Amino acid sequence: MAEQSEQALPELSNEEISRYSRHLLLPEVGIVGQRKLKNARVLMIGTGGLGAPLGMYLGAAGIGTIGIVDFDIVDASNLQRQIIHGTRDIGRPKVASAKDRIKNINPKVNVEVFDTHLSSENALEIIKDFDIVVDGTDNFPTRYLVNDACVLLDKPNVYGSVFRFEGQASVFYAKEGACYRCLYPEPPPPGLVPSCAEGGVLGVLPGIVGCIQANETIKLILGGGDTLINRLLLFDAWKMRFRELKLQKEPNCPICGEHATIKELIDYQDFCGLKTPVTSAYTIDEITPVELKKRLDNGDDLQIIDIREPHEFAIVKLPNSRQVPIGQLARRKAEFDPKRDMIVICKIGVRSVTAIEVLKDAGYTGRMFNLVDGITGWANTVDKTMATY
Repeated sequence: MAEQSEQALPELSNEEISRYSRHLLLPEVGIVGQRKLKNARVLMIGTGGLGAPLGMYLGAAGIGTIGIVDFDIVDASNLQRQIIHGTRDIGRPKVASAKDRIKNINPKVNVEVFDTHLSSENALEIIKDFDIVVDGTDNFPTRYLVNDACVLLDKPNVYGSVFRFEGQASVFYAKEGACYRCLYPEPPPPGLVPSCAEGGVLGVLPGIVGCIQANETIKLILGGGDTLINRLLLFDAWKMRFRELKLQKEPNCPICGEHATIKELIDYQDFCGLKTPVTSAYTIDEITPVELKKRLDNGDDLQIIDIREPHEFAIVKLPNSRQVPIGQLARRKAEFDPKRDMIVICKIGVRSVTAIEVLKDAGYTGRMFNLVDGITGWANTVDKTMATY
């Protein structure tokens, strides 16, 4: 970040000196450093698992202006890890809940909210007035969008991601090193990487990675310490191990390379292959939860195969369903009756498509139906007393 003249920095009140006294005792921060924090404008993309600790710690640290971009509302399933929100916030916009929490921690902080979906149409306009962008998103289109916008606007991008027990963090700053595209030139094929909603995430993991992002943000503002520029930090919470990979700017990177071809924001849904339906080599028959309920009520002789893992099946299951993990389907195909219609179910109706393909590849000839929206769809439309997860 550009060095700021001491004269241009805002002064600290006596109340602020008292509030930030533990910072002021650090020579690496001191009065001037705290004034830099007060002068800084940081934009958070997302107030989920990563944005929750990030927002609270940036607010507590005395960042002058915190911007928040999020279009989601607080759901009960968020509360296991998104500690900036509380039970009473369920149903509220996340930006409103997050602002209230940050202001409660530190009324001195100015919080600007953008209750909107970040897109190619608004990203440059939103980001341009901030010094640092912190990416707390959980999907590839937005990660590429944030990266490209930061490169085009010459902003540091403090990156973090989590899945199950593993986390990553880095600082992508094209002016001084690699960008996100240098590390990941292409997104993975659609559906290859499961979301946290399907794969799960240990609740404390985003807290740890979000705190690392807050730490890197503060160091960038202060202009000291060894930042994660050109370094990718890998963390395994289950094994409690950190690893580090060295990164290099890719000379042929299309956005930050010597001969960059991307000069403006693109369609990131299309870039990540999300606008093109995922095709299958087979025709996949589908059945909705309501249609399945009618067939069951009619007494149809169905075999309902739940391909989720045993720990998921233990949470909630369909009556008279049989649990066979997807990894066992091919070798256990002889256990199924090809003369009876098979209903294949998972959590949200995605893995079950793959399961049907696996059985067809293995030579199973019986008729199979994919339950649309999985057991979640059943709970939402047929049996609303059923737990969802």
